[in-house]
Amino acid sequence: MFITAIDTITPSQPITDLQSITSSNKAFRLGFFSPENTTNRYVGIWYNNIPGRTVVWVANRNRPLVDSSGTITISEDGNLLVLNGQKEIVWSSNVSNSGANSSAQLLDSGNLVLEDNSGRTIWESFQNPTDSFLQRMKLGVDVGAMTSLKSWKTPSDPSIGSFEAGLRLLTIPEMYVWSGNRPRWRSGPWNAQKEWIEDREEWVVSWSSADTECDVYGKCGQFGSCNSKDSPVCSCLRGFEPKHVEEWKAGNFTGGCVRRTPLQCERNGSSGQENKKDGFLKLTTMKVPELAEWSVVEEDECENQCLNNCMCSAYAYYSGIGCMLWNGSLIDIQKFSSDGADLYIRVADKSRNLNAIIAISVIVGLIMIAVCTYISWMWMVKRRGMNKKNWFNIEKLALSPKNSSEITFELPLFNFASLAIATNNFHMANKLGQGGFGPVYKGILADGQEIAVKRLSRSSGQGLEQFMNEVVVISKLQHRNLVRLLGCCVEGEEKLLVYEYMLNKSLDAFLFGRGLLYLHRDSRLRIIHRDLKASNILLDQELNPKISDFGMARIFAGNEDQANTRRVVGTYGYMAPEYAMQGRFSEKSDVFSFGVLLLEIISGRRNTSFYSDKRSLSLLGHAWKLWNEGNILTLIDPRISCEDFQTEILKWIHVGLLCVQEFATDRPTVYAVFSMLTSETANLAKPKQPAFTQRPDFIGGTVFSTKR
Repeated sequence: MFITAIDTITPSQPITDLQSITSSNKAFRLGFFSPENTTNRYVGIWYNNIPGRTVVWVANRNRPLVDSSGTITISEDGNLLVLNGQKEIVWSSNVSNSGANSSAQLLDSGNLVLEDNSGRTIWESFQNPTDSFLQRMKLGVDVGAMTSLKSWKTPSDPSIGSFEAGLRLLTIPEMYVWSGNRPRWRSGPWNAQKEWIEDREEWVVSWSSADTECDVYGKCGQFGSCNSKDSPVCSCLRGFEPKHVEEWKAGNFTGGCVRRTPLQCERNGSSGQENKKDGFLKLTTMKVPELAEWSVVEEDECENQCLNNCMCSAYAYYSGIGCMLWNGSLIDIQKFSSDGADLYIRVADKSRNLNAIIAISVIVGLIMIAVCTYISWMWMVKRRGMNKKNWFNIEKLALSPKNSSEITFELPLFNFASLAIATNNFHMANKLGQGGFGPVYKGILADGQEIAVKRLSRSSGQGLEQFMNEVVVISKLQHRNLVRLLGCCVEGEEKLLVYEYMLNKSLDAFLFGRGLLYLHRDSRLRIIHRDLKASNILLDQELNPKISDFGMARIFAGNEDQANTRRVVGTYGYMAPEYAMQGRFSEKSDVFSFGVLLLEIISGRRNTSFYSDKRSLSLLGHAWKLWNEGNILTLIDPRISCEDFQTEILKWIHVGLLCVQEFATDRPTVYAVFSMLTSETANLAKPKQPAFTQRPDFIGGTVFSTKR
């Protein structure tokens, strides 16, 4: 049975193993205890009124007592001691300037205070913590010594473990958890906000860990950002790319990212050019990088402070701290769902990004013109005097063994075994994406050539007709703005297409990751694509655009302007209403798809991303609502918003709305679209209400439907 003393230990009132003291309000208790699964005895402080012993401080953590003969006492020189049964010192407060008649008191805060006979505090447990941080405790530097928390080795052993937590006193203090000498977790800069709310008598959490992958220090390496809601959690900052691509694909992100384009100030320094400046891209709700430097400037000068220093790679202005600057590499960046700071990343010549938007708009318009032009030529050369059914039978016949030479002349044939070897038997690690017709895999041929292999899924809605359509159309469209078809394979039930490999994936991977691309112009071919969307525009190593996926393409005669189909194929969200509802398609169908794509580029959002947002029906409905309210500027992605280009961007929005009109007759032709995009004095018609501004019954995805 414990014999409870008061809250103070004096030279005349030591504490034995069977005794303890409690603070005046009985919140904390000090005495001897044994952790779970051991009989070793330690002196500690724990919560008195919480079920189960929660120990917050341990005296002799590295020298346990092996029996219950221990004593807590005050020595003749005034130090607080823990003695074993042989009166040997196993722990001491080790104060050099103590005096006789000292006393130790357990306070209501959980702090054990040693005072001399004048009442002066000469030692306290709050300045010598173990593994717990309590209210009113302070971590920092006091008289040259750093106070920190050190973990228990195990729940049964309170000796010093592998982890340590404390403040890193840089220009802006931050809380760290170390594993050995390596950081394990970082709080982010402290904003000097008070932690204890006196009038409410409660605590607010200034630092916390959600215990996700992103809480691991430096998870995504230099210039990488971690978002626990994404898969994978790591992505390179805009304007950067993985330093080690294969490691990144394998899920090892510690190598980080590097800039795609050198900073303008670096190029100015080497070439003598001084006429261009770098810009900044804004990232919201961010945990800012490590090693921030503080500047005394006001918020409106913070950007210039960074811009005038070529070594400065980012800046932020945060309430309670002020202007923060980062030089060199950025590490341990995290995206939060709320709170956080606005982080501005330095990039080369911001106007280049706006030029990229212009290039994207023009190139897609040119490709559409090329598509339509090629339709007429293809019809006249290949299908004069033939109906569609006869043409398909002839092409299908070309794939039979006895006529294999015909298709070999047109397009090389691959055998299935060689493609299986090239893709490591179609291993998931080589999978590039999933289309409506089946998966696409990266492969490497025996001669080292990289390829992309589209394997027709048996469960897809595509049959031999669509397969042959793509083979025939693409094999005739050897143009530098179209993905080049290298060959095909037809063996048994297997049907595969072999394309050139596009290193930089598809436009949507950059567009909706809020990245901007610089694309070259070209293409005079013309075709009704029927599935024009961001994911069908692939990008090569130099970011040149390549139109892909012609399985749905259709050919028109020179005197035709529209056609009907009983089988509607395409992607909802990009499909014109007359095609989605009635199966009627024409050049204006591709114009509608282009309008959707143009609005997506400007807003940085998918048309279908509004499906679950009750405030907006779709991107088209959202844009129309803002247009009518005179608030259309808010549609623009803030990362491309710039007063110098505002008039041009507003023109693109206007053109986009004209392209997505509900009735095909109200939409401009591809020639008119091209003229409006490239002319500085175009007189644009007033748009009417676009299609699909009412809540749709479907969302994005490649679909097939047969009209009855």
